[in-house]
Amino acid sequence: MVGPTEPVRTEPIRVVGLMSGTSADGIDAVLVEISEQPGLRPQLQPGLLPGTLSIRTLAYANTPFDAELRERVFELFSPPSSTVDKICRMNVVLGEAFAQAALGVIQSAGLSPKDVHLVGSHGQTIQHMPACHATLQIGEAAVIAQRTGITTVSNFRARDMAVGGEGAPLVPYFDWLVFRHPGRTRVLQNIGGIANMTVLPAGCGLEDVYAFDNGPGNMIIDYMANTLTAGRLHYDEDGAVAGAGKVNHELLGQLMEHPFILRLPPKTSGREEFGAQFAHDLILRWRRAGLADEDMMATAAAFTAEAVAWHLKKYVIPRSGLGEVIVSGGGAFNPVLVQMIRDRVAPVPVACADEYGVSSDAKEAIAFAVLAYETMRGRPANVPGATGAAESVVLGCITPGCRGAQWRARVPVREPAPAVVN
Repeated sequence: MVGPTEPVRTEPIRVVGLMSGTSADGIDAVLVEISEQPGLRPQLQPGLLPGTLSIRTLAYANTPFDAELRERVFELFSPPSSTVDKICRMNVVLGEAFAQAALGVIQSAGLSPKDVHLVGSHGQTIQHMPACHATLQIGEAAVIAQRTGITTVSNFRARDMAVGGEGAPLVPYFDWLVFRHPGRTRVLQNIGGIANMTVLPAGCGLEDVYAFDNGPGNMIIDYMANTLTAGRLHYDEDGAVAGAGKVNHELLGQLMEHPFILRLPPKTSGREEFGAQFAHDLILRWRRAGLADEDMMATAAAFTAEAVAWHLKKYVIPRSGLGEVIVSGGGAFNPVLVQMIRDRVAPVPVACADEYGVSSDAKEAIAFAVLAYETMRGRPANVPGATGAAESVVLGCITPGCRGAQWRARVPVREPAPAVVN
């Protein structure tokens, strides 16, 4: 038995995190090593922190979907083209793809599956319906566990929705572990297909964190880039096309009246609101209005930036103040978009997550590796202030492996721990 002054330490746990976002352009795979010094177990009181998580990135790899696979995934986003047999087949196909991505990142670290304890797979979202507490991510965990031999945690969002949450965003738990600051409020602004923000008030506890989706991220921009160039571009690299255009402020004002923008947080969105049909309709309307392609792209990028700034000014600054904005996701690599955000929130500084030692590319995959680790420790990892859930719950479903490193839950604690990333 641990004495009143004896610290408990855990051996390093190696975890693969797998993520495919709303852009559905490929799989981000990361291998991290997590170690923990929980501290003085018998002296813990409710609300106190058990110790420190140390998160070390060993390898990261992105595996793009080929054109045919991506097209088949996109068919599942729309009910007219999505059928039960297609979903069933793609669940297994994507399970194989996620398994290969996991094996690939393990190999790139110079390790083998038997050296890895755990896989955390977000899967690929094909429908997200928070109004009826339903969501579906595919990429069969049984296939991942069988091909890798490693215990796999998946289906993270469903448990939060079962207690009244929106099932997203789930990354705020990781944001709180890694980025909170004792003296200033930080906003973690992720710009993937959809844009979402995590608000970390100065000196916050987990119960003080709040988060929500704030509108489209790259989704509309990517669709327009692909459509307006007849498939030559899949995205606006370095914001070159938008940077050559002019923002139409009248049309931007109309976009900012979208019902999702005006909806109160917490809220989540997806392709159901800002996907291909929405972007297609915008192109048709804006062409009739005489907009040049570059001006369409500039106005679409400005919509993303304006929605970020509007939510900061309406829901964050009056409540918590604002010390800095930290951007991650694919949008962090679009300098035109990032500058649009800077212009709208000045003099508040805007930086990229990479400047804080966390890869903008790998951040969400790392987050799901950490969530899987917390699931195996039996610790709740949703943030009710972010999802609207009635309570904190342990996330995910566990599919046992057979050949990976043996998982030893030596510290059955339930309190969350602060983190150090290196």
